[in-house]
Amino acid sequence: MFYEGGWFMGGMHFLWWLFWIAIVAAFAWALWGRTGASRGDLNPPPQETPHELLQRQLARGECTPEEYETRKALLDRDRPARR
Repeated sequence: MFYEGGWFMGGMHFLWWLFWIAIVAAFAWALWGRTGASRGDLNPPPQETPHELLQRQLARGECTPEEYETRKALLDRDRPARR
């Protein structure tokens, strides 16, 4: 009924080991393959300041120079005094 010994049964055993190793590797990659603070980095990338965002909008043409100056003046007015 069953084939006794030989390469067939050894091959099936080997394939099961490969299957489980692939499953464990996939979970490890999913957990540790992420970037940024979720990976536990001590120094996550800095966030963009409102002034940098406004400069980028002006550079892309999303606002006119007049709008830029108005918005920049509002940001400067609301900025807390540095010590």
